[in-house]
Amino acid sequence: MSTTSYESLSHSKWDCKYHVVFVPKYRRKVMYGEIREFLKIIFKELANHKGCEILSGSLVKDHVHMLIRIPPKYAVAEIVGYLKGKSAIAIARKFSKRKRNFNGERFWARGYSVSTVGYDQENIKVYIKNQEKLDKQENDGTF
Repeated sequence: MSTTSYESLSHSKWDCKYHVVFVPKYRRKVMYGEIREFLKIIFKELANHKGCEILSGSLVKDHVHMLIRIPPKYAVAEIVGYLKGKSAIAIARKFSKRKRNFNGERFWARGYSVSTVGYDQENIKVYIKNQEKLDKQENDGTF
């Protein structure tokens, strides 16, 4: 890998990519239609807000896969928690019948799965794309 693909911070060069998977609470099959399209946009906006980049992603019926690039100044847990927390609040605001006091506490299950990607980025992208085929959902779940 050449140094041109590395990002720069004031005192470091980095290329930190992670394959992250998390699920809705009780593994409910809730990610379809409007909510799927909404989450694609929200995840990208939230990641960009923290200086992260979602390189590939898939929203299947009952879980989320994403290949995300996270600057080393952030812990993976911090970013995943941020994405899950803020997206749950956004979902509650948009799809709940409540008008205020949103806490989003009932959408995502606790925890997540993460692995470093390193030089296997293309293999991970293929794996994430194949999750859509396994889902057999007509809606396009990539983001």
